[in-house]
Amino acid sequence: MSSSWRLRRTKQCTSCPWRVDVDPEQDIPIPDYSVEKHQALKSTIAEPGRVELHGLHAMSCHEALEGEEYHCLGWLANQAGPGNNIALRMQLLSCENIHELELVGDQRKRFEDTLPPGA
Repeated sequence: MSSSWRLRRTKQCTSCPWRVDVDPEQDIPIPDYSVEKHQALKSTIAEPGRVELHGLHAMSCHEALEGEEYHCLGWLANQAGPGNNIALRMQLLSCENIHELELVGDQRKRFEDTLPPGA
């Protein structure tokens, strides 16, 4: 088992694209937002029925500064729960403060729903 670690943030941000009450087209303040870069984050989503224990990819919070990235908590909750990301679940076994994770409101069920309509 790897050494323990802590989430750098435990409460979901107010403009997280995983929140149902956030409009992905209007409410996400990302400088120089790119639909293409957003779509590329699909690589962080576990494929149902497939177990990959190498090369865990994570989605960073859009509020994190470059070089100081931390997990998007909406992504983390989705992938540790209904997304069934086994590699992430194994990594979370050593997370000291995962019990402090606080989501805000209803969450989107699929990555595709975090994208602006028509993307």
